[in-house]
Amino acid sequence: MFLSVLILWITLYNTLKGKSMKADIVVDLQYGDCGKGKVTHHLAKNRNYTHVLRYNGGCNAGHTIFHEGKKFVTHHIPSGVFFGIKSIIGSGCVVNPTQFFKEIEELEAGGIDTKGLIYIAKNCHVITAEHLEEDGKDTKIGTTKRGNGPAYRDKYARDGFLAQDIPELQPYLIDLVEEFKNPKNYVLCEGAQGFGLDIDWGDYPFVTSSHCTTAGALLNGIPHWAVNEVWGVMKGYETYVGTKKFEINNPIFSKIRQIGKEYGATTGRPRQVNWTNINLVQEASRVNGVTHLVVNKMDILDEIKSWRYWKNGEIVRCRDKFDFMGHIDQHLKMDPMSIVKEIHFSESPETI
Repeated sequence: MFLSVLILWITLYNTLKGKSMKADIVVDLQYGDCGKGKVTHHLAKNRNYTHVLRYNGGCNAGHTIFHEGKKFVTHHIPSGVFFGIKSIIGSGCVVNPTQFFKEIEELEAGGIDTKGLIYIAKNCHVITAEHLEEDGKDTKIGTTKRGNGPAYRDKYARDGFLAQDIPELQPYLIDLVEEFKNPKNYVLCEGAQGFGLDIDWGDYPFVTSSHCTTAGALLNGIPHWAVNEVWGVMKGYETYVGTKKFEINNPIFSKIRQIGKEYGATTGRPRQVNWTNINLVQEASRVNGVTHLVVNKMDILDEIKSWRYWKNGEIVRCRDKFDFMGHIDQHLKMDPMSIVKEIHFSESPETI
């Protein structure tokens, strides 16, 4: 009797799962700038997604993408547009209309056809000129000065403006609830910033103003049962942009910054560099429910011939690249709270 019920339940589960929408989520496990745009671009190219959704942040993001031999840096617009996939700026984001239209022009000038592909959630909040002016005066946190913080503050103070309130944005508006009703939808959710900058999980107050986690994607109309895979993205080392003291005195970090071109894609500011903190990555992996991990910039560590990471406040030195990879694999797969299935060590700026 029990076996019959179990088989019936499994059959019903698989039937319903096959008819339900799915969502893959891309999250940054460090402090941003880890290559989420590259990973999203790779997944969008190789899978049959119906939508790519940016789920948090605003034009403070800077996702560098290499597409058909050309380099693009997107701030608002999701990576699906490069493959003719409907691309949505979600309700968890804040949008600057001026930057939005500028980005469309830049994509079109680069040969990317955006017509009928780019949308904004009607309940997405708007960055105004006042927000930009206020954020431009920041000296405490070291923000990108793109108006995000003030825009999110006004959102939660119930004093903001929605995309549906802006006349020039009307042709791009979309209702996420209606859009995601189709059970055949397969959505790729593209995050911004990183776990170490998350408003709840980061090193407060040196954080961004939005939710950079898997949970942040669910705030955009994605039901929890739709989550299929969570792709965590990190680098073989860490970088951070802001006023917090992050980089320790070591000339090797200047070399990493130069070779790795570690300058902000949005601000151009030099990024502070340090070794990977494996404790942070483990925590981020657990909280986000990471199933697939991409470790970028392995080619930079190859060039400097140094493979190290922080664990419990001390630096661990690895013999070579393969020893380093083994350590990362062990820490992420053997963690009893981890569900990581695959780890990709990437040495290319264009693919995983």
